[in-house]
Amino acid sequence: MSDKLLNIIKNLGSPRIMVIGDLMLDKYVWGEVRRISQEAPIPVINVTSEDIRPGGAGSVINNLQTLGAQVFACGIIGEDAHGQTLLNTFKNMSVDTTGIFTDKSRPTTQKIRMMGHLQTAGRGVQQLLRVDYEKTHAISLEIETLITLYLNKTIPQCDIILVSDMNKGLLSSALLKTIVTLSKKHKKIAIADPKLANDYSCYEGFTAITPNRNETELATGITINDNNSLNLAGNKLVSMLSLEYSIITVDKDGMFLYHRNGTGKHIPTVPRTVFDVTGAGDMVLSIFGIVVGAGNSFEDAAILANIAAGIEVGKIGATPVSKDEILSDLMSGRSQLSDKIKDIESLVGVLHEHRKKHDRVVFTNGCFDILHPGHVEYLKFARKQGDLLVIGLNTDRSVRELKGPTRPVVPETDRAKMLAALEDVTYVTLFDESTPLNLITTVKPDVLVKGEDWKNAGVVGKEFVESYGGKVIFAPLIEGVSTTNIVSKIIQKYTQTENQ
Repeated sequence: MSDKLLNIIKNLGSPRIMVIGDLMLDKYVWGEVRRISQEAPIPVINVTSEDIRPGGAGSVINNLQTLGAQVFACGIIGEDAHGQTLLNTFKNMSVDTTGIFTDKSRPTTQKIRMMGHLQTAGRGVQQLLRVDYEKTHAISLEIETLITLYLNKTIPQCDIILVSDMNKGLLSSALLKTIVTLSKKHKKIAIADPKLANDYSCYEGFTAITPNRNETELATGITINDNNSLNLAGNKLVSMLSLEYSIITVDKDGMFLYHRNGTGKHIPTVPRTVFDVTGAGDMVLSIFGIVVGAGNSFEDAAILANIAAGIEVGKIGATPVSKDEILSDLMSGRSQLSDKIKDIESLVGVLHEHRKKHDRVVFTNGCFDILHPGHVEYLKFARKQGDLLVIGLNTDRSVRELKGPTRPVVPETDRAKMLAALEDVTYVTLFDESTPLNLITTVKPDVLVKGEDWKNAGVVGKEFVESYGGKVIFAPLIEGVSTTNIVSKIIQKYTQTENQ
């Protein structure tokens, strides 16, 4: 199965995907909370940075573009600077924006999230406040007519149609009906991420919908607490809306795919560190869009969407997931241990998320051939110097270069898994050079840890780390314990046994 999924991701190509939905501009304001206001019992954020990202249906567009799809965007913006920013962002992504229309009666929907952290207490980022600028009245008949004309012209050119409905006034029942009619007429798959509502009749005729647990319970009246209730809810959605599939996302419990032939499949999630659930639903819709749009099955799309959503919640805010990240997850076996083993590109991305929380990054490196108590104590010491520990692990080739042709005893994949199994280790990444200098300059750690035996030998990367205010700390060693000693003892005992 894993090889099949790897081939799917590697061969997605550039399917032509229509995204129709509520376009938003997300703004993140990052800062540190050091005190409570004297004016009111509220935290004061000392702002350190800001960034903007496409939100809502824009998040789906961003995901798809990152994954290589050719995207046709359809929606509305206000006649304002935020709308122009969103439009320019899409154009810079090479997204077709001819289906984005200006509605003078409303502002561009904008969500501002205030993200605060406390330097002295855990450094965890917390969303303190969200400010929304929006009007959610129904679009005018004039704009609906323009959108309908656009859909009539463009849907025949697309491989699949995605709808992102956040109940902001764009997707009326009439427009949803038009989308279904045109999709059926031109034999196109249409998938909708529905709004929170107790009446889902407006989605009748779609190929599939992707509600979450809460949305499903409200729409079906069924409380979801096990596979049986998921099966009942999936069946009810498919039956009452004439769907081919219902795709129910159930947060920490993964995803449930129900087919109209009566078969249901629960796809459990892999336990992960969750930073932020924002954007997980958008990621699910995106993966179904590009995987099914490229000609693959809903069943395969469900597994890949579950993986991608798991990666997404490890990021802060609605942030795209790359093909390389999904491939890395698949190749490492999708386990808790393998989630710690990163290629350098993935590591840079995840460290970027940690640094947004002002986590202190500790780095050390080594061969770690035959893990022993000295290694364990060394890594325990290193982890205490910051908030997370990254290990640069020599590849088999570089170990042979350093230690000779008989080493390593344990191959690199097994050494990486052993290190990842340690509680004090946060991430492991392999490097092939004889020194870790390139890796250190890429990771840019706050603390570089080496053993005391390196004090007078010259620490690689020391000058670089200290140049930006980082520290080099030497760890105490356990005397008489080393891989070389262990190997020598094994050879000695084996030789004695053979000579008896």
